[in-house]
Amino acid sequence: MSLRPTLETRRAIPTLEGAGVKLHRAFGFQDPSELDPFLLFDDFRNERPEDFEKGFPWHPHRGIETITYVLEGTVEHGDSLGNTGTLGAGDVQWMTAGSGILHQEMPAGNARGQMHGFQLWGNLPSAQKMTAPRYQDVTSADIPVVTDDDGTRVKVITGNFWGKTGPVDGIAADPQYLDITVPAGVKKTFRIDTYRRAFAYIFQGAGAFADASAPSGVLLEKEVAGEEVNIRDLSGDRTLIRFGTGDEVTVQAGEEGVRFLLISGAPIEEPVAWHGPIVMNTRAELEQAFADLRNGKFIRPAH
Repeated sequence: MSLRPTLETRRAIPTLEGAGVKLHRAFGFQDPSELDPFLLFDDFRNERPEDFEKGFPWHPHRGIETITYVLEGTVEHGDSLGNTGTLGAGDVQWMTAGSGILHQEMPAGNARGQMHGFQLWGNLPSAQKMTAPRYQDVTSADIPVVTDDDGTRVKVITGNFWGKTGPVDGIAADPQYLDITVPAGVKKTFRIDTYRRAFAYIFQGAGAFADASAPSGVLLEKEVAGEEVNIRDLSGDRTLIRFGTGDEVTVQAGEEGVRFLLISGAPIEEPVAWHGPIVMNTRAELEQAFADLRNGKFIRPAH
Protein backbone atom coordinates (compact mmCIF):
# COMPACT_ATOMS: atom_id res chain seq x y z
CA MET A 1 0.00 0.00 0.00
CA SER A 2 1.16 3.54 -0.70
CA LEU A 3 0.06 6.57 1.24
CA ARG A 4 -1.07 9.52 -0.86
CA PRO A 5 1.00 12.66 -0.24
CA THR A 6 -0.80 15.88 0.62
CA LEU A 7 -0.15 18.23 -2.30
CA GLU A 8 -2.03 21.17 -0.83
CA THR A 9 -4.12 22.23 2.14
CA ARG A 10 -6.18 25.40 1.72
CA ARG A 11 -9.20 27.13 3.18
CA ALA A 12 -12.33 27.72 1.12
CA ILE A 13 -12.73 31.35 0.05
CA PRO A 14 -15.86 33.47 0.70
CA THR A 15 -17.67 34.12 -2.59
CA LEU A 16 -20.96 35.56 -3.85
CA GLU A 17 -22.91 33.56 -6.44
CA GLY A 18 -26.36 33.42 -8.00
CA ALA A 19 -28.53 36.38 -6.97
CA GLY A 20 -26.34 37.10 -3.95
CA VAL A 21 -25.86 33.80 -2.12
CA LYS A 22 -22.94 33.88 0.31
CA LEU A 23 -20.88 30.71 0.05
CA HIS A 24 -17.32 29.40 0.36
CA ARG A 25 -15.50 28.10 -2.72
CA ALA A 26 -12.88 25.40 -2.16
CA PHE A 27 -11.79 25.37 -5.81
CA GLY A 28 -13.01 26.50 -9.21
CA PHE A 29 -12.25 28.79 -12.16
CA GLN A 30 -8.52 28.15 -11.79
CA ASP A 31 -6.44 25.28 -13.20
CA PRO A 32 -8.97 22.62 -14.30
CA SER A 33 -6.27 19.95 -14.46
CA GLU A 34 -5.59 20.08 -10.70
CA LEU A 35 -8.55 17.92 -9.73
CA ASP A 36 -9.64 16.64 -13.16
CA PRO A 37 -12.43 15.47 -13.66
CA PHE A 38 -13.77 17.91 -11.03
CA LEU A 39 -14.02 21.59 -11.86
CA LEU A 40 -15.56 23.41 -8.90
CA PHE A 41 -16.65 22.80 -5.31
CA ASP A 42 -18.85 25.18 -3.28
CA ASP A 43 -19.93 25.00 0.36
CA PHE A 44 -23.15 27.01 0.79
CA ARG A 45 -23.77 27.34 4.52
CA ASN A 46 -25.56 30.21 6.21
CA GLU A 47 -27.34 30.98 9.46
CA ARG A 48 -29.36 33.93 8.10
CA PRO A 49 -32.02 33.58 5.36
CA GLU A 50 -31.03 36.93 3.82
CA ASP A 51 -27.65 35.38 2.94
CA PHE A 52 -29.14 32.66 0.72
CA GLU A 53 -32.87 33.14 0.05
CA LYS A 54 -32.42 34.92 -3.32
CA GLY A 55 -30.92 31.68 -4.54
CA PHE A 56 -29.69 30.74 -7.99
CA PRO A 57 -32.31 31.92 -10.53
CA TRP A 58 -32.56 30.57 -14.07
CA HIS A 59 -29.14 29.93 -15.63
CA PRO A 60 -27.69 27.63 -18.31
CA HIS A 61 -25.31 24.67 -18.17
CA ARG A 62 -23.70 22.66 -20.94
CA GLY A 63 -20.91 20.08 -20.96
CA ILE A 64 -20.84 19.32 -17.22
CA GLU A 65 -22.56 17.49 -14.39
CA THR A 66 -23.58 19.20 -11.13
CA ILE A 67 -23.85 17.28 -7.87
CA THR A 68 -25.87 18.93 -5.09
CA TYR A 69 -25.80 17.44 -1.57
CA VAL A 70 -28.05 19.08 1.05
CA LEU A 71 -27.34 18.77 4.80
CA GLU A 72 -29.75 21.36 6.26
CA GLY A 73 -32.76 23.14 4.81
CA THR A 74 -34.16 22.48 1.34
CA VAL A 75 -33.43 23.34 -2.29
CA GLU A 76 -36.28 23.67 -4.77
CA HIS A 77 -35.28 23.10 -8.37
CA GLY A 78 -36.89 23.47 -11.76
CA ASP A 79 -35.62 23.21 -15.32
CA SER A 80 -36.38 23.91 -18.96
CA LEU A 81 -37.48 20.30 -19.49
CA GLY A 82 -40.32 20.70 -17.00
CA ASN A 83 -38.70 18.86 -14.10
CA THR A 84 -39.39 20.18 -10.61
CA GLY A 85 -38.66 18.93 -7.12
CA THR A 86 -37.32 19.66 -3.66
CA LEU A 87 -34.14 18.35 -2.07
CA GLY A 88 -34.32 17.93 1.69
CA ALA A 89 -31.71 17.28 4.37
CA GLY A 90 -29.47 14.39 3.34
CA ASP A 91 -30.75 14.29 -0.24
CA VAL A 92 -28.60 14.35 -3.37
CA GLN A 93 -29.25 15.50 -6.92
CA TRP A 94 -26.94 14.60 -9.78
CA MET A 95 -27.72 16.63 -12.90
CA THR A 96 -26.12 15.83 -16.24
CA ALA A 97 -26.41 19.04 -18.25
CA GLY A 98 -25.11 17.41 -21.43
CA SER A 99 -26.15 19.34 -24.55
CA GLY A 100 -27.79 22.06 -22.51
CA ILE A 101 -30.28 22.84 -19.81
CA LEU A 102 -31.69 25.94 -18.12
CA HIS A 103 -32.50 25.52 -14.45
CA GLN A 104 -32.89 27.29 -11.15
CA GLU A 105 -32.06 26.29 -7.57
CA MET A 106 -33.79 28.12 -4.74
CA PRO A 107 -32.65 27.30 -1.18
CA ALA A 108 -34.78 27.60 1.95
CA GLY A 109 -33.70 27.27 5.55
CA ASN A 110 -34.70 24.73 8.17
CA ALA A 111 -36.90 25.60 11.16
CA ARG A 112 -34.01 27.63 12.61
CA GLY A 113 -33.40 29.46 9.33
CA GLN A 114 -30.18 27.56 8.58
CA MET A 115 -29.08 26.32 5.18
CA HIS A 116 -26.17 24.00 4.40
CA GLY A 117 -25.21 22.09 1.30
CA PHE A 118 -22.49 21.45 -1.24
CA GLN A 119 -22.27 21.63 -5.01
CA LEU A 120 -19.61 19.85 -7.03
CA TRP A 121 -19.11 20.24 -10.78
CA GLY A 122 -17.84 17.26 -12.74
CA ASN A 123 -16.57 17.62 -16.29
CA LEU A 124 -17.93 15.54 -19.17
CA PRO A 125 -15.60 13.97 -21.77
CA SER A 126 -15.93 15.22 -25.33
CA ALA A 127 -17.93 12.15 -26.37
CA GLN A 128 -20.61 13.00 -23.79
CA LYS A 129 -20.68 16.81 -23.92
CA MET A 130 -23.79 16.83 -26.11
CA THR A 131 -25.73 13.93 -24.58
CA ALA A 132 -29.34 14.38 -23.49
CA PRO A 133 -29.74 16.07 -20.09
CA ARG A 134 -30.91 13.97 -17.16
CA TYR A 135 -31.49 14.15 -13.41
CA GLN A 136 -30.95 11.67 -10.63
CA ASP A 137 -32.72 12.68 -7.41
CA VAL A 138 -31.80 10.49 -4.45
CA THR A 139 -33.41 10.73 -1.02
CA SER A 140 -31.41 10.39 2.17
CA ALA A 141 -33.18 7.12 2.98
CA ASP A 142 -31.77 5.54 -0.18
CA ILE A 143 -28.14 6.39 0.59
CA PRO A 144 -26.40 3.47 2.35
CA VAL A 145 -24.55 4.11 5.59
CA VAL A 146 -21.91 1.75 6.95
CA THR A 147 -20.41 1.95 10.45
CA ASP A 148 -17.14 0.36 11.57
CA ASP A 149 -16.38 -1.07 15.02
CA ASP A 150 -14.49 2.07 16.08
CA GLY A 151 -17.53 4.26 15.35
CA THR A 152 -16.38 5.53 11.95
CA ARG A 153 -19.47 6.22 9.82
CA VAL A 154 -19.54 6.48 6.03
CA LYS A 155 -22.42 7.54 3.76
CA VAL A 156 -21.79 6.06 0.31
CA ILE A 157 -23.29 8.49 -2.20
CA THR A 158 -21.54 7.11 -5.27
CA GLY A 159 -19.13 4.28 -5.93
CA ASN A 160 -18.39 1.15 -3.92
CA PHE A 161 -17.07 1.27 -0.37
CA TRP A 162 -16.93 -1.25 2.49
CA GLY A 163 -19.36 -3.55 0.70
CA LYS A 164 -21.94 -0.85 -0.06
CA THR A 165 -22.76 0.75 -3.41
CA GLY A 166 -24.02 4.31 -3.72
CA PRO A 167 -27.38 4.82 -5.48
CA VAL A 168 -26.15 7.38 -8.05
CA ASP A 169 -24.80 5.67 -11.18
CA GLY A 170 -23.91 6.16 -14.83
CA ILE A 171 -21.68 9.16 -14.11
CA ALA A 172 -18.95 9.92 -16.64
CA ALA A 173 -16.16 10.36 -14.08
CA ASP A 174 -17.11 7.10 -12.31
CA PRO A 175 -16.61 8.92 -9.02
CA GLN A 176 -16.52 7.84 -5.41
CA TYR A 177 -18.31 10.37 -3.18
CA LEU A 178 -18.21 9.60 0.55
CA ASP A 179 -19.45 11.52 3.60
CA ILE A 180 -17.19 10.30 6.43
CA THR A 181 -17.39 10.84 10.20
CA VAL A 182 -14.44 9.69 12.33
CA PRO A 183 -14.91 9.81 16.14
CA ALA A 184 -12.65 11.81 18.45
CA GLY A 185 -9.11 10.48 18.68
CA VAL A 186 -9.59 7.72 16.12
CA LYS A 187 -7.04 7.16 13.37
CA LYS A 188 -8.48 5.67 10.20
CA THR A 189 -7.21 4.62 6.77
CA PHE A 190 -9.35 4.67 3.63
CA ARG A 191 -8.55 3.02 0.30
CA ILE A 192 -8.72 5.01 -2.96
CA ASP A 193 -8.10 3.67 -6.44
CA THR A 194 -4.55 4.58 -7.45
CA TYR A 195 -5.59 6.00 -10.81
CA ARG A 196 -8.08 8.54 -9.47
CA ARG A 197 -7.62 12.16 -8.52
CA ALA A 198 -8.78 12.72 -4.96
CA PHE A 199 -9.53 15.41 -2.42
CA ALA A 200 -11.02 15.70 1.06
CA TYR A 201 -13.11 18.58 2.37
CA ILE A 202 -13.46 19.00 6.14
CA PHE A 203 -16.71 20.65 7.23
CA GLN A 204 -17.05 19.67 10.89
CA GLY A 205 -14.55 19.16 13.68
CA ALA A 206 -10.86 18.83 12.84
CA GLY A 207 -8.42 16.21 11.68
CA ALA A 208 -4.93 15.67 10.31
CA PHE A 209 -4.17 13.70 7.16
CA ALA A 210 -0.96 11.72 7.10
CA ASP A 211 1.57 12.87 4.55
CA ALA A 212 4.61 10.76 3.73
CA SER A 213 6.23 13.76 2.03
CA ALA A 214 5.93 16.17 4.97
CA PRO A 215 9.36 17.24 6.32
CA SER A 216 8.12 17.69 9.87
CA GLY A 217 5.10 17.28 12.09
CA VAL A 218 3.58 14.93 14.61
CA LEU A 219 4.44 11.30 13.91
CA LEU A 220 1.71 8.77 13.31
CA GLU A 221 1.95 5.42 15.08
CA LYS A 222 2.39 3.72 11.74
CA GLU A 223 4.99 2.80 9.19
CA VAL A 224 4.74 2.67 5.44
CA ALA A 225 7.46 0.79 3.55
CA GLY A 226 9.47 0.75 6.78
CA GLU A 227 9.52 4.53 7.14
CA GLU A 228 7.82 6.72 9.70
CA VAL A 229 4.94 8.78 8.31
CA ASN A 230 4.53 12.43 9.17
CA ILE A 231 1.22 14.05 9.83
CA ARG A 232 0.39 17.71 9.40
CA ASP A 233 -1.24 19.89 12.02
CA LEU A 234 -4.98 19.53 12.50
CA SER A 235 -7.10 21.09 9.77
CA GLY A 236 -10.52 22.41 10.66
CA ASP A 237 -13.80 23.54 9.14
CA ARG A 238 -13.91 24.52 5.43
CA THR A 239 -10.49 23.05 4.61
CA LEU A 240 -9.65 21.37 1.30
CA ILE A 241 -6.92 18.72 1.17
CA ARG A 242 -5.66 17.80 -2.30
CA PHE A 243 -3.88 14.47 -2.54
CA GLY A 244 -1.18 13.13 -4.83
CA THR A 245 -0.88 9.59 -6.19
CA GLY A 246 -1.30 6.53 -3.99
CA ASP A 247 -3.93 4.05 -2.90
CA GLU A 248 -4.84 5.16 0.62
CA VAL A 249 -5.29 8.16 2.88
CA THR A 250 -5.03 8.18 6.67
CA VAL A 251 -6.72 10.68 8.96
CA GLN A 252 -6.29 11.30 12.68
CA ALA A 253 -9.43 12.82 14.19
CA GLY A 254 -9.10 15.68 16.66
CA GLU A 255 -10.67 16.01 20.12
CA GLU A 256 -14.14 16.68 18.69
CA GLY A 257 -13.89 14.14 15.87
CA VAL A 258 -13.92 15.06 12.20
CA ARG A 259 -16.47 14.94 9.39
CA PHE A 260 -15.37 15.33 5.81
CA LEU A 261 -16.18 14.49 2.22
CA LEU A 262 -13.73 12.17 0.45
CA ILE A 263 -14.20 12.45 -3.31
CA SER A 264 -12.27 10.84 -6.14
CA GLY A 265 -12.75 10.36 -9.88
CA ALA A 266 -11.03 9.17 -13.03
CA PRO A 267 -9.28 12.05 -14.83
CA ILE A 268 -10.56 12.88 -18.33
CA GLU A 269 -7.32 14.53 -19.52
CA GLU A 270 -8.86 16.56 -22.35
CA PRO A 271 -8.58 20.25 -23.25
CA VAL A 272 -10.95 22.53 -21.33
CA ALA A 273 -12.65 25.65 -22.71
CA TRP A 274 -14.60 27.17 -19.83
CA HIS A 275 -16.68 30.28 -19.36
CA GLY A 276 -19.15 30.61 -16.49
CA PRO A 277 -21.58 27.67 -16.37
CA ILE A 278 -20.51 26.18 -19.73
CA VAL A 279 -17.50 23.89 -20.17
CA MET A 280 -16.47 22.56 -23.59
CA ASN A 281 -13.26 21.30 -25.20
CA THR A 282 -12.55 24.11 -27.66
CA ARG A 283 -13.07 27.84 -27.91
CA ALA A 284 -15.21 27.29 -31.02
CA GLU A 285 -17.53 24.95 -29.09
CA LEU A 286 -17.79 27.50 -26.31
CA GLU A 287 -18.65 30.28 -28.75
CA GLN A 288 -21.26 28.02 -30.36
CA ALA A 289 -22.86 27.38 -26.97
CA PHE A 290 -23.29 31.11 -26.30
CA ALA A 291 -24.53 31.67 -29.85
CA ASP A 292 -27.13 28.95 -29.22
CA LEU A 293 -28.18 30.79 -26.06
CA ARG A 294 -28.62 34.05 -27.95
CA ASN A 295 -30.49 32.38 -30.80
CA GLY A 296 -32.86 30.28 -28.72
CA LYS A 297 -31.23 26.98 -29.82
CA PHE A 298 -29.59 26.06 -26.52
CA ILE A 299 -32.26 23.55 -25.47
CA ARG A 300 -32.38 20.66 -27.89
CA PRO A 301 -35.55 18.61 -28.41
CA ALA A 302 -35.55 15.11 -26.94
CA HIS A 303 -35.27 12.28 -29.43
